[in-house]
Amino acid sequence: MTGRRLRFSGLFQKYFLVLYLAVVIPLASNGVSEAWFSYRDQRATLDQLLAVEARSAAVKIQGFLEGITNQLGGLVQLSWTEEPDEQRRIDALRLMRQVPAIVSLTLVDGAGRERLYVSRIGLNRTESRANRTENEAVAGARSTRLWYGPVRYYRDSEPYLTVAMSGNRASVGVVVAEVNLKLIWDVISAIKVGRTGTAFLLDGPGRLIAHPDISLVLRGADEATLAPFRALRDLIGQAGTDVVTGTDGQGKAIAAAAAPVPGPDWTIVVEQPLSEAFGPIYAALWRTGGLLLAGAAFAGLLAYVLASRMTDPIRRLEEGTERIGAGHFEHRIHIGTGDELQRLADSFNIMAAELAVSQERQERIAKLKRFLAPQVAELVDRKGDDSVLEGRRTEVVVVFCDLRGFTAFSAKATPDEVMNVLSEYYDALGQIITRNAATLTSFSGDGLMLLLNAPVPIDDPALRAVDMAADMQRSVQDLIVGWSGRGHRIGFGIGLAMGPATVGRIGYESRFDYTAIGSVVNLAARLCASAADGEILADVAVAEAVTDKRAIASLGLRSIKGYDEKMPVYGVPFAQPPACPEPVAGSPDAATRPMPRDAIG
Repeated sequence: MTGRRLRFSGLFQKYFLVLYLAVVIPLASNGVSEAWFSYRDQRATLDQLLAVEARSAAVKIQGFLEGITNQLGGLVQLSWTEEPDEQRRIDALRLMRQVPAIVSLTLVDGAGRERLYVSRIGLNRTESRANRTENEAVAGARSTRLWYGPVRYYRDSEPYLTVAMSGNRASVGVVVAEVNLKLIWDVISAIKVGRTGTAFLLDGPGRLIAHPDISLVLRGADEATLAPFRALRDLIGQAGTDVVTGTDGQGKAIAAAAAPVPGPDWTIVVEQPLSEAFGPIYAALWRTGGLLLAGAAFAGLLAYVLASRMTDPIRRLEEGTERIGAGHFEHRIHIGTGDELQRLADSFNIMAAELAVSQERQERIAKLKRFLAPQVAELVDRKGDDSVLEGRRTEVVVVFCDLRGFTAFSAKATPDEVMNVLSEYYDALGQIITRNAATLTSFSGDGLMLLLNAPVPIDDPALRAVDMAADMQRSVQDLIVGWSGRGHRIGFGIGLAMGPATVGRIGYESRFDYTAIGSVVNLAARLCASAADGEILADVAVAEAVTDKRAIASLGLRSIKGYDEKMPVYGVPFAQPPACPEPVAGSPDAATRPMPRDAIG
């Protein structure tokens, strides 16, 4: 064995050293050095180009805004009188014809009263004399003379900007203009970086104001559309350099630079695909690749001479691994060289046998776990039959539960604290659900829906559901004590209902859920919604099923949302576990919380 290892080691060293010395070192050194110098030179040129383009684009956007504000300045030159001013109305209408981007104009006199309102989309008003002193735009213009409001989206589509300007004297008042920013498209579409580079404009919060593809702008504040543009802008800000590399909304690699637009707190970003920016580098890499191919051909000739004795076993290994990789796990590789190659073939054969068994089980489990709780999936796997999942009509007990006051708590608490509370909550309930063989069909936030007696039938599901609900209430009430000590006002309610329902898998090809459909599901949900903190509400079917086995309190007739008539509702006490519990694996220990006053034994 030692001699074989030495011979194999010597052959490997000869093969490696010849290829390494003859090809890898000179070609790799040349390729790396050429690529590095080309990249450095091209990156320096790209940085300068994009930085200049960004500043130039910012100037063009600023020029668009100044063209509007200069026109607005002509309306705040003369002082107002108490008489109607027909000339100002004519001037305002003329300005709107000259500047198509302006949608409406509001003229306010020195006393803060609205004197004129003209609009392309609304009704004009003259001399309404409404007090506008508290208007944000008027107050901003009086404070800074020229005020830009935040960008908003008209009908969640077209971006609009409010611009307000005051005169050089208080008596001339303020003009407020609503500007349709969709017309900036003419400016943005004219900005080109190289052959295919473009620019886009973002406001302070990162919403898209202008882009060569106007359909992206008209999607308004859609987060999926805005996310890549906002991420690119933030990347430039965090990098602290003029130019960064990243990806655009289509996932293409780009180089980008940004520049601020003075006044409205906007940012213009210019981008250019790296495939264009680094074109000379790619050309150098192609040349290097050609040299590597030529060297590989020469190295292949040397390798053939040195490794001719290894050709046959390597070929069989290659063919065998391809067949195994294609899923033919029954294939076996036969090599009798007695060295490392034979041991490698034996390892592949063992791996193929294990993969065959593992794949069969994984496919079965993966299919089940697409729509089943883990414990149910493993049960079906052990039985080897998934017919239990088919749709059928059966009697089930449906349990709904959720936290009271959770919405108010999550609005005030930190995300970490919310996650800690939910983690404790689900840890406690998860153990109880598993012990009672309940099927968790869905959970959302703090709410859960459970089924008993489906898909796997159990004995006395109503009794099991009542005991499980009491155990859940005791466990969560213990948690509530701790939460209360941390200053959280949270409660917990449960609703139970029993009746016939259609159960089975529902969904589409790549995703299924196991669920129940029927009026009993809606009733359980409504009972849960009606339950106060510390209450377990059950319907009459559950109460009748356990009346001789557990203490149930009649709560009389109650109005249930979604039902026209009042219905009898029963309360389940939970302070103490049952005196003679049914044989349920893992029954909880006795709790010490007092029993509700209306419970009856």
